[in-house]
Amino acid sequence: MGVFTQSFQTEVEQMREMLLGSGGGGGLNMQPASVKRAAAGEQGEASERTVCVTGGITFVGFAVVNRLLELGYTVRLALETQEELDKLREMDMFGEMGRDGVWAVMASVMDSESLCKAFDGCVGVFHTSAFVDPGGVSGYTKHMADLEARASERVIDACVRTQSVRKCVFTSSLLACVWGRQNRSQDRRIKTVVDENCWSDESICRDKKLWFALGKTMAEKAAWRAARGRDLKLVTVCPALVTGPGFRRRNSTASIAYLKGAHEMFSEGWLATVNIEKVADAHVKVYEAMNNTAGGRYVCYDHIIQQAEEATELERQLGIPNRIIFGENSSDRPVWFELCNRKLLRLMSARRRCTHDVYYSFGFD
Repeated sequence: MGVFTQSFQTEVEQMREMLLGSGGGGGLNMQPASVKRAAAGEQGEASERTVCVTGGITFVGFAVVNRLLELGYTVRLALETQEELDKLREMDMFGEMGRDGVWAVMASVMDSESLCKAFDGCVGVFHTSAFVDPGGVSGYTKHMADLEARASERVIDACVRTQSVRKCVFTSSLLACVWGRQNRSQDRRIKTVVDENCWSDESICRDKKLWFALGKTMAEKAAWRAARGRDLKLVTVCPALVTGPGFRRRNSTASIAYLKGAHEMFSEGWLATVNIEKVADAHVKVYEAMNNTAGGRYVCYDHIIQQAEEATELERQLGIPNRIIFGENSSDRPVWFELCNRKLLRLMSARRRCTHDVYYSFGFD
């Protein structure tokens, strides 16, 4: 593409550092026009570790890819645009310097046929792709919510139509859970629990113009409808606001879109964050448990913002003053709701020590 912007080069450098830090000097094998496919008879235990990731160079998607590589998976990246392909080429980490394990193919989440070609030969699909509008004030529009729902249907349809695919991990959002019509308990000592059984109300999202929350809710519901009664195992991961090293630079647009309505989320006790490494680990752990007990939705967060100082620091880092705090004393406000991620914690702690409510500071950059 010729000359790249400074922000583009910065993002490329961050991605390069992440791969170098994964151990083994990870690399990319690029095949712009085609992908390496599993030969007939290769299905079985080995192919369980061959997966495709949509949105593989987004903040969440890239972390999932990195985690999969660390665990020895063969990963196929479904890339949307030439710019995404250029980002990977600029990393200069394929060819003789690279290692087998990552392949790239062009595929649009709005095109079922290209998705089927990208998924062919993979047993699992991680749908981490998401729509954002870098030129928009909020980073997300009402039209994009409709697009995300349609893309969700096409991804699930492609999974079902692709003979090799048996499992799909779908990245949703905590926002698809919290904007509902949950009733407050009559007893102030008892908080109303918000967990994976709760759904955001689309009419509330529309009334409040919460387009990012609406898009995530519509997309996840569309995925469940498309998968119902079909030969595909589906689970969804619903992360809170994703933070971690580089989140301010690499994920600011999605973060700002997420925080539409943040004042109310903070007041109600719904404003939570999760470190990117935990999000990636959750995706892989859920995938690996799908042959056994894993199923349904998984709420994913590791910290709830309860103090005004924390909220103010988040505002400062994202450059959005007065989005969360309007001057009230947080200690004086009653909190009616309680977030719960117990389902995911049980699954995660089955193999390693539980890390529930570990606090990650916002001072990453």
